[in-house]
Amino acid sequence: MLFSSQVFVLGFLPVCLAGFFLLGHWAGREWALRWLLAASFLFYGWWHLPLVALLGASIAGNFLLGQRLFSCGGRGWLIAGIGGNLVLLGWFKYAGFFAGIVLGPTAPHWDIVLPLAISFFTFQQIMYLVDSFRRDRAPAGFVAYATFVAFFPHLIAGPIVRPREIIPQLMAPDLAVPRADNLREGLLRFLLGLAKKLVLADTFAAFADPGFDAAGRGMDLSFVEAWVAVLAYSLQLYFDFSGYSDMAIGLARMLNVRFPENFNSPYQARDIGDFWRRWHITLSQFLRDYVYIPLGGNRHGAARRWTNLMITMLLGGLWHGASWNFVLWGGLHGFFLAVHAGWRGLRLPLPYGLAQGMTLFCVVVAWVPFRAADLPATGRMLQAMVGINGIALPRLIVGWWPALQAWITPVPVLAYLGDARTLSLPEAAVCLCLGWAIVLALPNIGAMGPRARLGALTAGFALTVQALFLAPHVSPFLYFRF
Repeated sequence: MLFSSQVFVLGFLPVCLAGFFLLGHWAGREWALRWLLAASFLFYGWWHLPLVALLGASIAGNFLLGQRLFSCGGRGWLIAGIGGNLVLLGWFKYAGFFAGIVLGPTAPHWDIVLPLAISFFTFQQIMYLVDSFRRDRAPAGFVAYATFVAFFPHLIAGPIVRPREIIPQLMAPDLAVPRADNLREGLLRFLLGLAKKLVLADTFAAFADPGFDAAGRGMDLSFVEAWVAVLAYSLQLYFDFSGYSDMAIGLARMLNVRFPENFNSPYQARDIGDFWRRWHITLSQFLRDYVYIPLGGNRHGAARRWTNLMITMLLGGLWHGASWNFVLWGGLHGFFLAVHAGWRGLRLPLPYGLAQGMTLFCVVVAWVPFRAADLPATGRMLQAMVGINGIALPRLIVGWWPALQAWITPVPVLAYLGDARTLSLPEAAVCLCLGWAIVLALPNIGAMGPRARLGALTAGFALTVQALFLAPHVSPFLYFRF
């Protein structure tokens, strides 16, 4: 079930809210929490019902182990618990990938169904075990813990929230008491996220997908086709995932739970370290606190710091998917972070505009392996982006400026740009200018005041309603595959 689907917006959400607050009023917080847990399992099972048993068994096993760690400690139990979660994740997500590495072409083909959100709920439960071992969380019963893990606003694609932040909120006596301010602010945030997804992200997908799909089929793109696809995908991913996070924050707020912010205008970052403090903030914090710092962080000299950065980002890339493309993406960001750390040590600051432009360029180029189908497709996109395949424009556009013919090849249409019409290029240019103006010049939704949020919602409301009811199909969120 997708947040952006009619069945969720018009069916699941109002029934869930009504049942939650009615049970809270007539039967108390505990029954309201049970209702929320049942609704979350229904939400998860809508995709593939048999895997609800896997989620339930994982929750039960980690709860029992967390109780043991909280009361008695035991580093061996902690290692076993983390190992068990990683083995489960590894089997479903990485078995085929590692079998291919070890056995090569003779590797067997396993038809393993990847459980939706397994990466996210695995990280949630590893945090729970570590915090239980450290006694860095409040005591919690099974229903509160299970709801924390399965809570439908964040279950599928985050934010990755910490037990000590969320479980106490779920155990608050007034959890199921309706609050007008939370309902109002939560609904506004949800609708703004819905607009990001349906109006912006899905629009840029129409310009990103043709180019990347063509590269995946072995086609050679021109310079313009490649850059339009990459710039459009950079915006699609941003609006898709930040929109999902806004919807998750808004849904939780309607249920009287506050999630941390997950995006803070990351394309406005002044350097690559600043980018990772702004992009997917909760994942960045998890990697810092549960991988980078335990590896030693920056406490053992520059060489060790660079190594720790590279290991952390390689694992972060692999977490996104069992593919060499994700390993390459993580390695690129590890390299960027290491170079940034070395440059900071020289104490030679760059002008803000130059630093921001270099950061954005590195981030955009690194999205190529993140999106491309495989490494050969990545290579084809990068070759096109540096102009190896030449620069081509529609013949009609070149005819308007005859001077362009000296260095641009006229073609009937750009076959891998949008829907391959002459007007696809002007449409793409206008959309890209608008999208990049939004992400580079405007504040993020979390930093907007009430009037600005209402104005943004009003500006896109008609288009959102049109997309919700008239779109030919519902596009899944990009992070669902992670």
